[in-house]
Amino acid sequence: MRVISDQEFPAFLPKQIQKIKDPFARNLAFRIERLPVQVSFSDTCIMSSCIRPSIQGNTNPVVLLHGFDSSCLEWRCVYPLLEEAGTECWAVDILGWGFSDLERRPPCDVVSKRDHLYKFWKLYIKRPMVLVGPSLGAAIAVDFAVNYPESVSKLVLIDASVYSEGIGGMARMPIILANAGLSLLQSIPLRLYVNKLVFKNVPFSTNFDWMNISRLHCLLPWWRYATLSFMASGGYKVTSMIKQVRHRALIIWGEDDQIIRYKLAYRLCGELQNAILRPIPDCGHIPHVEKPSAVANLILKFVQEDDCGVTM
Repeated sequence: MRVISDQEFPAFLPKQIQKIKDPFARNLAFRIERLPVQVSFSDTCIMSSCIRPSIQGNTNPVVLLHGFDSSCLEWRCVYPLLEEAGTECWAVDILGWGFSDLERRPPCDVVSKRDHLYKFWKLYIKRPMVLVGPSLGAAIAVDFAVNYPESVSKLVLIDASVYSEGIGGMARMPIILANAGLSLLQSIPLRLYVNKLVFKNVPFSTNFDWMNISRLHCLLPWWRYATLSFMASGGYKVTSMIKQVRHRALIIWGEDDQIIRYKLAYRLCGELQNAILRPIPDCGHIPHVEKPSAVANLILKFVQEDDCGVTM
């Protein structure tokens, strides 16, 4: 893939973006921008990071969320495939993660994350969306769809972390221990170890580069505050919400997921009112990075199925 070389990265990105080698990540990083979002819990707008679509499609827009402590760069491989197919596609950073400007230290608890996403949708997207959530992003998507059903047309849930009820005792952890935990979470050794669990058969050089991509947002000065704010809120608890979801849903799951057991995909498919399951063989926890073509094709078929008069 050709890397766009005649542009500068957005000034708000950490300077370590220059060290990233992955051409898909570099090309998508050029397109990250911040849009003002007026939220209910602050008197000032939050300059919110996202990838804005370059085209307006004929179907409902696809909105890509990311997983826990991540960013829109998670979609570096799938986003261009969706766009090349003519899809109107947004990649939105969840409040508290990604590259939004949180200099004023707004709350980043579950309620604030939901309100921020809704206000972003209401201001910029304005139409029912196909909401795509991987890992913890699936819990965010379920929570959002139940609270704002009119904003969502369909759901795509990828290796969904929806059966972990919050973050448990970490919400009550003394601040000194919580800070120690965050230092570990931010560390290179832990991130490399997690990547080894997440991805199958990835060379060390690629794993190291992907680790740098995954922790890039952690280098922003407010990352620690935002993560502590989320932890103190107790995290997402959506197990009881799953049966309330009325939207049609596509479940995508890597069959070799070492983080969330594949058998939970069948449980989720059975508890949702209108869902289909599409496993991806020889794939771990993040199919949209490991098997981007397969994920993009599944999303495209799912988005287009009503227009074509067929089902998957």
